[in-house]
Amino acid sequence: MDQDTEAEETNEAQSETVNSNEDSESSNEQQNNNQKKETKQSSRGAPDRAEKATINRVVDGDTIEIKYKGSIEDVRLLLVDTPETVHPSKPVQPFGPEASNFAKEKLEQGETVYIEFDGPKRDHYDRLLGYIWDDGKNLNKQLLRKGLARYAYVYDPPYTHQEALQKAEDYARSNQLGIWSMEGYVTSDGYASQSEDSGDTETESTSQSGSSSSGYNPNGPDRDCSDFDTQAAAQEFYKKAGGPEQDPHRLDGSDGDGKVCESLP
Repeated sequence: MDQDTEAEETNEAQSETVNSNEDSESSNEQQNNNQKKETKQSSRGAPDRAEKATINRVVDGDTIEIKYKGSIEDVRLLLVDTPETVHPSKPVQPFGPEASNFAKEKLEQGETVYIEFDGPKRDHYDRLLGYIWDDGKNLNKQLLRKGLARYAYVYDPPYTHQEALQKAEDYARSNQLGIWSMEGYVTSDGYASQSEDSGDTETESTSQSGSSSSGYNPNGPDRDCSDFDTQAAAQEFYKKAGGPEQDPHRLDGSDGDGKVCESLP
């Protein structure tokens, strides 16, 4: 073999090696890009334990309806309470429409969200209890931070996000946002009633409608059997709230026999 032929073969071998290395680098780069793309697409911004669901409709600020595991389920947002807009025995409360509209703006029908459970999965009305994650953000926390809800119904602490939610409420309160812009409106057990002409508080409303021996206003915040020490106290409250013709607090359960909270002493 002459020197020219040998040199050509050497150059061809080197060229093939370079091309092979370039192809390998290109393949690795493409693989890395695909992995990055796949990671980005699978990232949902919600905790790993959160489960996928689809928005069916928004009922009000703190209650939504989702499609979850093939069924339509009501969801009560965990640890938040927004003013009423659809309660059967209460008027629309200040900032209730704002809370409801905010939820509707965030949660469109058919949209995919994630629900995170924390403690008991259902309440005594058989509604799911959880945090709703939308575009990587906790809706419960957003409502509190904007002053559209109060931190409430803390039945089974500690909760995973309780500190973050409390800080969100503190921010709204210190900046007098939403519900915190009305002095005396937010109470320890709900929202004070407001009359059209004088801004009467819930206490004044209670004196007019009559409170039960439990001290709870029958026209006030939603109550359940755990709020009462005895069946007799729950029964009295039930009657003052309109029972048995009406049961706005849904204390009578599914049997509808007119005797409420029968498990209480």
